[in-house]
Amino acid sequence: MSNLVKRKARTRSLNRRPLGLIFIILAWSLAMGWLLALATSAHSATPTAEIGTVDVIPPGQKLGQELYLENCATCHIGLPPAVLPSRTWRNLLQDSQHYGVQLKPLIDPPRALVWRYLSTFSRSQLPDEETPYRVRNSRYFKALHPKVDLPRPVQINGCVTCHPSASEYNFRRLSAEWEK
Repeated sequence: MSNLVKRKARTRSLNRRPLGLIFIILAWSLAMGWLLALATSAHSATPTAEIGTVDVIPPGQKLGQELYLENCATCHIGLPPAVLPSRTWRNLLQDSQHYGVQLKPLIDPPRALVWRYLSTFSRSQLPDEETPYRVRNSRYFKALHPKVDLPRPVQINGCVTCHPSASEYNFRRLSAEWEK
């Protein structure tokens, strides 16, 4: 009889162990997952004020962006690629005549890096749509500025009116009038 009692006691303790073990593993996993999520979100979250540009640029595109700004934003405000379609950017990169000014064309590899950056962040164009070469003709520019009474004519240097940090390629910061 005593052996039967011992077996029943051992069977009960074995039945409780897997359930207890599963509970401990579950609690440990949840705690570790919560801590890991907390740690990764603290390191990877970049405040919007620090991003500056319209898009968060992956490390592989940073050099293309820098070359774009170095070659284009020295004469005028560098426009975010999303303002014009990809076809416009491609044509601008290939043409040495830039709005009445003769430019030294970019050659590869810098041109390829700039094109990769611009084509990644610009937009497609409808098949029957005319290629816009002026910001005022771009449907994307108009879509990015809904309910904004734009000055006539729209000029690139006029961006600073609403985007005071546009000259630093920061289009996220708006003037006090538009912050509301």
